[in-house]
Amino acid sequence: MKASDLRPGMTVILDKELYRVTESVHKTPGNLRAFIQAKMMRLKDGIQKEQRYSSSDEVEKAMLETLEMQFLYEAQGQYHFMNTENFEQISVEGTSLGNGAHYLLPDTVVKMTFYENKPIGLDLPTALEFKVIESEPAMRTATASASYKNAKIETGHTIKVPQFVEAGDRIRVNPNTDQYLERAKGK
Repeated sequence: MKASDLRPGMTVILDKELYRVTESVHKTPGNLRAFIQAKMMRLKDGIQKEQRYSSSDEVEKAMLETLEMQFLYEAQGQYHFMNTENFEQISVEGTSLGNGAHYLLPDTVVKMTFYENKPIGLDLPTALEFKVIESEPAMRTATASASYKNAKIETGHTIKVPQFVEAGDRIRVNPNTDQYLERAKGK
């Protein structure tokens, strides 16, 4: 594809490595030729890279496949998933799942991205519901909007929550940003 077609979120192949485009800007300096300034992140380790392309340069777009997978269990750092269509099972190393591994409960259905039949990413929804199993005591002088405390959710991950959240509460969390969203309905 042409470099001028680069958009944030696309995955491209550069130097035989997969990169996700995080920013792409078309620049036209006064008396020079137009060019594309792209910021990219290498998928295997998160290293950032800036690349400049001429408008007519060719870029190799990675052909990705997204499948719906059900999380089954974790054992010794390996996360086991099942394809919801053909029931095939795969195991993925926890380090390759990034922060998403902190939000997986058994039977959670997620979208997993594959490149050449190898899992390269995990797409979680923007809101998931969890039970708080442990929380710090509330500060008596704290205002509701200004202060947060640590709370451990049922996966064992710790996030920041408002002072009024207590152990036993159900809360909604954005797993992509580690942010508390709201209290969930019911206990």
